[in-house]
Amino acid sequence: MGFDIEEFHAQAVKTPSHEHVDEMRELLVETLTDAGHPPDVDDDGNVVVSRGAGDAVSNVAGESDPASPHIVLNTHIDTVAPHVPYERDGDTVRGRGTCDAKGPLAALLAAFLRTEPEAGTLTLAITPDEETTQIGAAALAGTLGADGYIVGEPTDLDVCIAARGQCEAEITVSGAGGHAASVPAADNPVFGLKHVLDGLASYDDAVGPSSHDLLGDPKLTPTIVAGGDTPNRVPAKCRLTVDRRSVPPETSEAFAASLATHLGDALPGAQSVAVDLIDPATPFPDPFVTDSDAAIVDALRTASGGDVRAFGAATEASYFAPTAPTVVFGPGVLADEAGAVAHAEREYIQISDIQAAADAVTAAIDTLC
Repeated sequence: MGFDIEEFHAQAVKTPSHEHVDEMRELLVETLTDAGHPPDVDDDGNVVVSRGAGDAVSNVAGESDPASPHIVLNTHIDTVAPHVPYERDGDTVRGRGTCDAKGPLAALLAAFLRTEPEAGTLTLAITPDEETTQIGAAALAGTLGADGYIVGEPTDLDVCIAARGQCEAEITVSGAGGHAASVPAADNPVFGLKHVLDGLASYDDAVGPSSHDLLGDPKLTPTIVAGGDTPNRVPAKCRLTVDRRSVPPETSEAFAASLATHLGDALPGAQSVAVDLIDPATPFPDPFVTDSDAAIVDALRTASGGDVRAFGAATEASYFAPTAPTVVFGPGVLADEAGAVAHAEREYIQISDIQAAADAVTAAIDTLC
């Protein structure tokens, strides 16, 4: 029996994957196996399967190189919390993951199953943790040996060739803790937060990267403040969490070091500051830009009729882009005129857009392979 894109999407959205992805991964593996393409599940929980001239040797990383051109279709099966139940009204489907990213998943899966590459290899590589640690994509990035990547996210069928990077850091301001009646203001790390906030506001103008032609300005946003536990005692430390959206050539490690120096210069001499990336064992996506003249961009632009632009959020495409031309593409939107769609209670997608995305990816692969 042929792959039913509407039925698979319905089953996927009805399958919660905000706390764990076990059931969702089982659905994907079962669907591929029933279609005659049993996948591998690696130690990081990625689902990987290939077909075409290299399908006999490329399912298990490291056995041998897949035949070129090697195109990889990638998206993720996890969602943010909370789960929102599936609802359908005509062409519109609502529920958690409808557009981020089970709609793109259905489109890429359909394209993978429809395509018979005359040359080269087509790989479907699906990650389990894009919304959290992104360890799956980071692990895949060095093993696939691809000539191009199509990463499924809600782009409204536009071809996105760039995205800002994203990282989070904790700023710790240290001073002198003690009785509120005796600690001088110059030693009080709570007062030091004023200097830190001023330093955050001036960082990009002073030392940050310049505005990017495609991605625009970097963004540095304080999000969490913590410090102190008793009204009459000055804490020895205060902590401020920041979210960073970066543009080339900035990396997360370079940002943390540069920000620490900048904020240290802004603080009174009696206080000190440290900047630490949150959970440095977890990779952060750096910004990327793909050449607009790349063959994969041209093939997908021709097939979809979409605009070529930057993507509005950080994405696992950042891990693949350093090694091969990478585009972000898919049905659905991050936001519409009424506000947020992806990650929101009102998340929705049009079934016709999922089908159009599948058709466009299929046509682009036919051109490339």
